[in-house]
Amino acid sequence: MFLHPHYQKGQEIKDRRTQFIHLKNIIAILLCVSGFLAKAQNPDTTAKIDSAKILALPDTVRHLESRFLSFIPPAVFISYGILSLEVKGIRQVDYNVYDDLIRKHPTFRNHIENYFQYAPAMIVYGLNLAGIQGKNTFIDRSALYLLSNVIAQGTTFATKRVISRERPDRSDNYSFPSGHTANAFAAAEFMAQEYAEKSPWFGVIGYSFATATAVLRVYNRDHWFSDIITGAGVGILSTKAAYLLYPLIRNTLFRVDNETKSSIVIPTYQNGVTGFAFIKRF
Repeated sequence: MFLHPHYQKGQEIKDRRTQFIHLKNIIAILLCVSGFLAKAQNPDTTAKIDSAKILALPDTVRHLESRFLSFIPPAVFISYGILSLEVKGIRQVDYNVYDDLIRKHPTFRNHIENYFQYAPAMIVYGLNLAGIQGKNTFIDRSALYLLSNVIAQGTTFATKRVISRERPDRSDNYSFPSGHTANAFAAAEFMAQEYAEKSPWFGVIGYSFATATAVLRVYNRDHWFSDIITGAGVGILSTKAAYLLYPLIRNTLFRVDNETKSSIVIPTYQNGVTGFAFIKRF
């Protein structure tokens, strides 16, 4: 049973229509952001997309430098969430935040965060299309993003079922940690990894969308405060782990050791079925 009367079908339909309108606006905003950043990076030139470079599979991928200090914040976030499961004082913060929200915004309901969580990744690909290259090629970048999501979603999926914490709106017992927040912060860290060296503003933009996603999950009664803090830590660490692990995986599978050894991945289409063929010469 829901906590408030505004959780009704008519209101939900209205919310969906509102969300659809917001989605169109968000796409327009993201295109503008990508265009603005592209203009800032290439003010006097028109970027041209080189399809050969986009589809190229390089021999090596840059390794992420293991800076210990950068792992401390997400580790602290996750530790905070774990402590909230047992420490009453920390858990009480969840209830205090929820009570304050109910008192000040009793009818708030807007799931625009369903789109915000993907915004940083969309901007990354928008910048790529605008000709602003990040650390890695299109294929490697996509593989990194996929790997980070596999780690983040695998972690949150398993944890939700083990912990079985009830959501604030009592809809189910999959509150801890927040999957939306993990997605959003994984994407924000992904954007920072690819473009922060060009400008710190790329990281700021990505993490702004991620933070908005987390806050809205609490405002919509989908998660407790400690859920989003933990989700943020999981998301950041997932992307950092992906950037550490992927070079090892990539170089093991596709490395060219000498002129007599090579490997290639080729898209295939046969009898209406698409796929990929892996060819390696020894």
